[in-house]
Amino acid sequence: MLAQERHELILRSLRRHGRLRVADLVAELGVSAITVRRDLAELDSAGLLRRVHGGAIGTAAADQSSPGSGLTIGIVVPSATSYYSDVIRGAEAMADRYGARLVLGVSSYDMATERERLDKVLGIGVAGLLLSTALGDGDADRMDARLDDIDVPVVLMERAFGFPQVHREYDHVRTDHAYGAMLALRHFVALGHRRIAINLQATVTAYWLRLGIEAAAKTLGVEVFLSPVDLPARGDDPGAVAQLDAFLAECESFGSRAVLVHSDEHGAGLVERAMDLGLRVPEDLAVIAYNDVTAALAVVPLTAVCPPRRALGETACDLLLRKIQSPNTPVQHLSLLPTLNIRTSCGAAEVRTNR
Repeated sequence: MLAQERHELILRSLRRHGRLRVADLVAELGVSAITVRRDLAELDSAGLLRRVHGGAIGTAAADQSSPGSGLTIGIVVPSATSYYSDVIRGAEAMADRYGARLVLGVSSYDMATERERLDKVLGIGVAGLLLSTALGDGDADRMDARLDDIDVPVVLMERAFGFPQVHREYDHVRTDHAYGAMLALRHFVALGHRRIAINLQATVTAYWLRLGIEAAAKTLGVEVFLSPVDLPARGDDPGAVAQLDAFLAECESFGSRAVLVHSDEHGAGLVERAMDLGLRVPEDLAVIAYNDVTAALAVVPLTAVCPPRRALGETACDLLLRKIQSPNTPVQHLSLLPTLNIRTSCGAAEVRTNR
């Protein structure tokens, strides 16, 4: 096939789809990726299209003031509920603001499912990808080459993978969860607590919370106890009462009347059980939860560290759309700070100092 014929087919495909991927053109034209990239470079020089990472877009879309106008971008997350529902809504709002369409894939924290969702989302020809992998930063050594094989711009959300787990740097937007742990411990100290019990569930967030707790304890000069008890998320879970009682016994043995619990559901269950046993909240047991999705709805509204979930989705989507528009911009690693929402379970009321 002559170059002129290929150019005509490329431009015809571009008018039909609005965006082209190198891999698709290789299959469609039956030529090498090198030939396709050379054709795209020639058409770009002629002003007939605009080359972007992994393919090309039309010049009309490239010249519009909205960087995502007419584009489809993918978002793959571990869950579409609870924590990530706000992240998705934030990304959707930003995409809509720029005229882009968002396509969702959910991995359910399963690596095999994630690969399938990635294949489906990328298979429709998205211009870029927002990704929160099933693996967290604490398990980065289990990453395979699938990230590096993606040929469109990628922005990681709540993940900060880098070399040697991946071979190139990725833009990422994440919550500074270590700072969130510092906020919680600092509030306890301001209320007079010097011994703080911690219960973290086996989630990807726990990796950063542990780092933050260790640093905060050293900075603030407080004693902390990290419990191995696996608290139940629901009161009707088998053994729920025994697990809650075991943790409360640990708090009493440690001499702590202050507890940081990840997450909201576990904190709410702990407060209910403590009250069943005659403990007053916050006078006898002050509780701070982490996530602040349902914390305000607890029997005793929970003071909670609140990650900026919606802002995270908005920021990541905005970064991706601008990356698609200008592929050669520097890689950005952005950290957003959580806030502390003070409620009844650990408010500003005077609390006796632990001895």
